[in-house]
Amino acid sequence: MQFLIIGKDGKDKKAMERRTVVRQAHLELGDKMEQEGSRWYGCVILDDKGTMIGSMAVMDFPSEKELQEWFKYEPYVTGKVWKTIEVFKCSVKKPWKFNRPQSFFESRLKLSQ
Repeated sequence: MQFLIIGKDGKDKKAMERRTVVRQAHLELGDKMEQEGSRWYGCVILDDKGTMIGSMAVMDFPSEKELQEWFKYEPYVTGKVWKTIEVFKCSVKKPWKFNRPQSFFESRLKLSQ
């Protein structure tokens, strides 16, 4: 079962500090979960100035129970980075179509810069 997760950071003065403190642990966990198959995609949400203000992830778990278990150790949750978390059940059509070589994405990034 796939889930779209949208976590929005707090807007207080220490919000970026909290994100920075746990960011590496969040990224490492995400990489591990990607290898295991439970994280399909993730990205940071930016404001108009390019400042990180949240995150988006497409996750795959057998049930909502496992999703809730993940929240218990996700660094952006335990580190109080995400002030709000929206969860939507979703169904990704042909997820394998995103499995392209790194060069494909690098060329797309060059086009957008």
